[in-house]
Amino acid sequence: MSQVKENSAVKVNYTGKLSDGQVFDSSEGKEPIEFTLGQGQLIPGFEKGLIDMKLNEKKTITIAKEEAYGDINDALKQEVSKADLPQDMKPEVGMGLVSKAPDGRETNLLVVEVKEDTIVLDANHPLAGKDLIFDLEVVEIK
Repeated sequence: MSQVKENSAVKVNYTGKLSDGQVFDSSEGKEPIEFTLGQGQLIPGFEKGLIDMKLNEKKTITIAKEEAYGDINDALKQEVSKADLPQDMKPEVGMGLVSKAPDGRETNLLVVEVKEDTIVLDANHPLAGKDLIFDLEVVEIK
């Protein structure tokens, strides 16, 4: 019976949850995710959890934040003046913004605090600092 190995191309059904059971992503109702292990397309803990799984096998793995999106990096939080925002923008906590660098790269930002003259933006991945739980099912191994 075939097993998932380093560099295997696989299709996987998954549901990602936080420790409180809140689902943050799932392939349910969609096509399974398809990728080749070892190419850095997914977080390290997800790939490691698939190693040695067999075709049609299901299992649940817990991925420590260090093997997922890492700790929250306070250096990725910055305070900016409201005067630097578009005039018609009314920033609110939880609002997502996108910043474009001169080279065209985009960074997703989250408004985490609104003060009188400034706002605090966070460029950390939304799942940084969190351990993740995945229900996995291998549906194809190439």
